[in-house]
Amino acid sequence: MQKLLVAALFTISLATAVLAQDPVKVDPKHYKVEFENAQVRVLRINYGPHEKSIMHRHPNAVAIFVTDSSTTFTFPKGEPQQMTNKAGETRWTPAGLHLPENTGDQPFEVILVELKSKPVPKTVKKPAPPAATPKQ
Repeated sequence: MQKLLVAALFTISLATAVLAQDPVKVDPKHYKVEFENAQVRVLRINYGPHEKSIMHRHPNAVAIFVTDSSTTFTFPKGEPQQMTNKAGETRWTPAGLHLPENTGDQPFEVILVELKSKPVPKTVKKPAPPAATPKQ
């Protein structure tokens, strides 16, 4: 019984680790790094007609659609979400775990700019005090 419990916990922890994988590492057929520095990573994403990825995670990002696309995103919890985009559109994509599928009859291409740094908190600068004018 104890061996069964240990095996089940190991399987669950392994599945969790796989679910949070970097798409470039787990699905290099569809994801290619075009540029990377300390602030961003830019991915080129290409899917053929009716191709499907595996569950993976992205940080907050901006998607730029190079071609028209028709996709379905499956999430660990909740209903799948269908999305249609036109070439030239941009879209904010919050961080999350998903499994994308090209549901269209044409290939599609997207540039995804993933943000690495945390947002900088807004600070309010106090205006500088007026300069003192010398007495004459």
